[in-house]
Amino acid sequence: MDSSATTTLFPLHRTKILHLVRHAQGVHNVEGEKDFSAYKSEEFFDAQLTPLGWEQVDNLHEHIHECGLDKKVELVVVSPLLRTLQTAVGAFGATTLMVANAGNSNRSAISSLNIPPFVAVELCREQLVQAGLGGYGQAEFFRGVHPCDRRRSISEYRCIFPAIDFSLIKDEEDVLWEADVRESKEAVATRGMEFINWLWTRKEKEIAVVTHRAFLRQTLAELGDDCHITVQKEIRKPFANCELRSVVIIDRGLIGSDTSVTNYPGKIPIGLDLPSDAALDKHPAEQGAPNS
Repeated sequence: MDSSATTTLFPLHRTKILHLVRHAQGVHNVEGEKDFSAYKSEEFFDAQLTPLGWEQVDNLHEHIHECGLDKKVELVVVSPLLRTLQTAVGAFGATTLMVANAGNSNRSAISSLNIPPFVAVELCREQLVQAGLGGYGQAEFFRGVHPCDRRRSISEYRCIFPAIDFSLIKDEEDVLWEADVRESKEAVATRGMEFINWLWTRKEKEIAVVTHRAFLRQTLAELGDDCHITVQKEIRKPFANCELRSVVIIDRGLIGSDTSVTNYPGKIPIGLDLPSDAALDKHPAEQGAPNS
């Protein structure tokens, strides 16, 4: 396909709108900027948002209401880590999605009134360990696993975020995190595409996803190859803290099974109701007649 200038068409029911969000600034981000080795510190286990991170969340919450996304989003999918959960409920919540002072945040409780459902999904977690995968050939990933990416028990999250649905997470404790080797970029990308395919199993058409920088970067790198290079760069640009970017995904391979709720076959009248070109095909003798 010539990707220099291409316009195409897809049935609406074979598309979904995703509002992709990277979590706001976490305490690990601040220290990691100063010294990368800080990411290995247990001090930042399941890192929470900084005061600046909460300001970013408040600004995003205001933007979501100003542009009307709060009335459009049908589902919020969130990675089950404290910083993403805090970002999701703060940005898409009302005014209880989160109990007061959750994670020692000094934040008031966040209401679940008149908001879309929230569901936690492990597939969209940050880069972590994949047991049995060694020798990736990429030295940058031989740096150990970051405690900030290890989650708490699901029971603890349920106490903090009582309105979030954690039922899709089968393990009470974090069985994915191990203290040896980081997950490869290829493995993150594979997990990301599995997540995208999972989204097609959902009935919702407009979905917010609150996740992590590395997960977004590796997943989006798998998409957009058939686009102009400028569009590719727009899709794949790394996310800033608390950045929201809206995209459309297209089901080219019949992954989903939804039928259109807006298509209409037309009223079937009594008697002949053929368009003029079809009528002429049936009556060649009238080829010279003017169109009706």
